[in-house]
Amino acid sequence: MFGRKKVDLKKQYDERLLADIDRAFALWTNCKKNQETIYEADAQLAAQTKAAKAQYELLYREARLRQVKGHLQSSVISH
Repeated sequence: MFGRKKVDLKKQYDERLLADIDRAFALWTNCKKNQETIYEADAQLAAQTKAAKAQYELLYREARLRQVKGHLQSSVISH
């Protein structure tokens, strides 16, 4: 109204969801590496890894339901 641009909320929240997915994936990967490298991994570390995986999968499923198109990661692209 009055010449202002309307903010596309879906696009804004989709970008936020993609950023959250990237953060959750990085956290899960870090937890997996920690669990593999620590010789005496305890139950707390295993639970932390399991929680990080569940968080990533939840966000990933939400993105699939919303049919969000993501961006390519630089590590995937080979020159």
